[in-house]
Amino acid sequence: MHRTSVLGLLSLALLSPRAIHADDAADLRREDYELMKLFVESFQQIESNYVTEVDRRELIEAAIRGMIHHLDQYSGYMGPADVRRFSQVVDQEFGGIGIHVNFHGGVLRVLSPLPGSPALEAGIQSGDAILKVDGDSVKKFTAVTEAVQRIQGPIGRPVTLTVLHPGEDQQPEEITVVRDVIQVPTVHGIRLKDDKQWDFMYSRDAGIGYIHLAHFSQRTFDELQSTLQELVDGGMKGLILDLRSNPGGLLDAAIAICDLFLRKGNIVSVHGRNVAHQSWEAKEEGTLPEFPIAVLVNRYSASASEVVSAALQDNGRAVVVGERTWGKGSVQNVIRLEDGNSQIKLTMAAYHRPSGINIHRMKGAREEDDWGVRPNEGFEHRFDGREFSQWWSEMRRREVLRENSDEASSDGDGFVDTQLKAALEYVHSQIAQE
Repeated sequence: MHRTSVLGLLSLALLSPRAIHADDAADLRREDYELMKLFVESFQQIESNYVTEVDRRELIEAAIRGMIHHLDQYSGYMGPADVRRFSQVVDQEFGGIGIHVNFHGGVLRVLSPLPGSPALEAGIQSGDAILKVDGDSVKKFTAVTEAVQRIQGPIGRPVTLTVLHPGEDQQPEEITVVRDVIQVPTVHGIRLKDDKQWDFMYSRDAGIGYIHLAHFSQRTFDELQSTLQELVDGGMKGLILDLRSNPGGLLDAAIAICDLFLRKGNIVSVHGRNVAHQSWEAKEEGTLPEFPIAVLVNRYSASASEVVSAALQDNGRAVVVGERTWGKGSVQNVIRLEDGNSQIKLTMAAYHRPSGINIHRMKGAREEDDWGVRPNEGFEHRFDGREFSQWWSEMRRREVLRENSDEASSDGDGFVDTQLKAALEYVHSQIAQE
């Protein structure tokens, strides 16, 4: 294909949507043409003069991936081979290991393994950096979708991850995990009872309930609503809602959960440059009785868990205790290309909390900027690396060692959960004032 025809096709492909909307094809700006010319000239130089022969399709796909990777870590491109592989995962009985991950700056980090999952039982924990997948460095990956595809696979087959646990003086560790179908409950209590069912009452004498949400799935709202009703009927006077290391999930579930606690007020809104503004308001119908709430969050609480904590905080329904959250408040849409043979996942909007602040930590955001969810004043309790590892060990003991409920509820190694302690003190004080 000649250089001019390549340039013409690219110009039409990239600029015709705007020309159609403007109803004036003659209004193409010279700057646009010059940028396309720069791209085509670079393409031609590589194709003609690179030391070895190159595949034209691979060059174009690499360019697309580069553009999208430049935007943010949540957008991505799937070529025909990736789409076919993804369809296999959907259509056949393929499984995973039960982890939520984030890929940023060349680092694949575990936000949270799901309770009861193969990953948790094998020793994967929040904050782990995955260095290799089956011996291949993650530096080869260009997006989180590629990493997830490598970790997923047929049920019953193992995948070996080389991980670096959080904390000082850690050495990389190889952990082999056997893939399985990931279907686990998302609502958990403070300890296991003799019948191996969760106990959701932290203190019966004080009437304080405790619920840990692992993530937000289609079943989470129903599970939580049923649990909360049992607690209310059982005399609960205050609640600790633990969203620590909750990586998020379905927005609909988060909105419905907020509506359980709020009689009125804004829950969340979605804003985007070319996306219709949407806003969700709380309704009085179905709202639970008023009782004090403390919401626990940490540095790995993200997405839907940030929507819930921000909505309850901004509406004065709860105090937020712990650490500043991750800052993942973006909305991705999947756009089909080439009649569905390829597709891009593109960030098109962001979640805004009731105060109007964007939850998302934008590229280049500073620590002093407004993003994520900060604990209420006086309720910030940040774990250092050692404390975080100890807390995670306790959570894993509670979630995995189901055969010994006493061990699952012990505090091991003298660890004091100062975040939970601060939440308990707040709820106690509010109950005492009633």
